[in-house]
Amino acid sequence: MMNKILVIDDEEHMCWALEKGLRQEGYQVITATRGKQGLELLRNETPSLVILDLKMPEMDGLEVLIKAKDLLPNLPVIMITAHGTIDTAIEAMKLGATDYITKPFDLDELKLVVKQAIMVSHLQEEVSFLRSELNKRYGRIVGNSQAIQDVCTLIERVADSNATVLITGESGTGKEVSALSIHQLSSRREKPFVPINCAALPESLLESELFGHEKGAFTGAVARKLGRFELANHGTLFLDEVTEMPLSMQVKLLRVLQERQFERVGGTESIKVDVRVIAATNRDPLESIRNGTFREDLYYRLNVLPIHLPPLRERKEDISLLVMHFLEKFNPSHNQFISPDAMGLLLSYEWPGNIRELQNVVERAVILSQGHEIKSHHLPKEIQRTPTSKTEEQQELIINFPDQGISFEDVEKELILKAMEKSNGNQTKAAQLLGITRSALLYRAQKYQLKL
Repeated sequence: MMNKILVIDDEEHMCWALEKGLRQEGYQVITATRGKQGLELLRNETPSLVILDLKMPEMDGLEVLIKAKDLLPNLPVIMITAHGTIDTAIEAMKLGATDYITKPFDLDELKLVVKQAIMVSHLQEEVSFLRSELNKRYGRIVGNSQAIQDVCTLIERVADSNATVLITGESGTGKEVSALSIHQLSSRREKPFVPINCAALPESLLESELFGHEKGAFTGAVARKLGRFELANHGTLFLDEVTEMPLSMQVKLLRVLQERQFERVGGTESIKVDVRVIAATNRDPLESIRNGTFREDLYYRLNVLPIHLPPLRERKEDISLLVMHFLEKFNPSHNQFISPDAMGLLLSYEWPGNIRELQNVVERAVILSQGHEIKSHHLPKEIQRTPTSKTEEQQELIINFPDQGISFEDVEKELILKAMEKSNGNQTKAAQLLGITRSALLYRAQKYQLKL
């Protein structure tokens, strides 16, 4: 697309000269000799850049600049000024002008200033677009349950700290969404959010992805490459599935976290970075430490600010909200709704894949339903299946409910202790008896200060 430049200058010969010179560079140029005329063209033509003379009759350049910025806040404006009005040009910069050039000026100099201003403007537009796409991709935290509200409160508290965060939770619970929320609430929000999945790359590639490499560092390294740490400088680096990282890479990561510097693969120069690290795992990191696949010192270095995300089956009161959220996402026209029977099936399902599975189910249903109503038969077979009745091995739970009532927390604590007693202290077995994950069991034990 050809960039359009608006020249506003009361000297006709200046307008003619600039139009001729800029057209030679491939720009489309429109001109105005009065401020009001220029503002009218601004409204109708929406140029990519404005070249504005500071000294004009009727309406001077500063007044035109203020009104132009009201119309198009991100519009780059280059001021033309004489030597005696440089102070005024600096005032124009404070009011939002991109740059200024003094008369008499060389046309090639102006062309360079114009080229740089348009390039910066395009980069800013690209950053805004990518941020918008990032939000669309990862979404936002949705839910009114106490469990998710506690998570949101914790995210707000840790956001402005520079300390590392370790997010735990099953696959699909929203760990990356939470990491992005921390970044967006922090003072680093204007800087990059750079994610990397530590389980998706072999060790040789993972080192190059994290730290970059020099030209000739290995076969195929035909040019220097910046790693994720450099790309995330002054921003946030998100290390997903960090417990899957090879042990040799864990040592190198620990060093970077401690020293805040590293060398590219094949390089000798130490590169210092200012990066906030957020890590996540769907495994129990303590279990990984016991298995010898995760370093204990790295765990404690990452686990400065821990956040645990509950599985969807433990926050079923949020399912309806999430369904509405995904319906809006996949059908912005708001002309689809879900039948009570279908919603009932969604509420009774256990969601082993958590929020990610729910999102996929809603997207599928939106595509399959031809009308406005999503019905039960639009859902996957495993969700349509009627829950089976109790087997002979299952026994009805009997609770003696006292007249004066009972504390739900006391009941939950008692169940945890009974499960641990039944399993002879085996946390994994106790979690299975309670129908929850081991991570959820440890989370509840910590919450109630129980020693397992």
